[in-house]
Amino acid sequence: MNDSNAPEHLDAKHERNRQQRIEGIKRWVEYIKSEPPETWGPQQNAVVNHQLDAARSVQTSASHQQHIKDVASEIRAVSEESGDNSEYAHPVDILLRVNAEES
Repeated sequence: MNDSNAPEHLDAKHERNRQQRIEGIKRWVEYIKSEPPETWGPQQNAVVNHQLDAARSVQTSASHQQHIKDVASEIRAVSEESGDNSEYAHPVDILLRVNAEES
């Protein structure tokens, strides 16, 4: 059996996953543009809170935690450039706050 195609197969799978995530983000952006913050804010907070609970229950390496902080900082920078001034806590701010408390 030849595994020479395995890396290519994984690369293709990762790219499909990435594209699916991007499409999901685009759908979410359209949703929050079409609905008031009172509708989507609590939904977003619930998702973020569940993700944070799951993250707290898993041991992560220092390098992975740094990677999370780096990605979160990039997301925040893009969000700030777009002028997002929602009254709801931005999930990136929550993530960075939790990481700071755990460090």
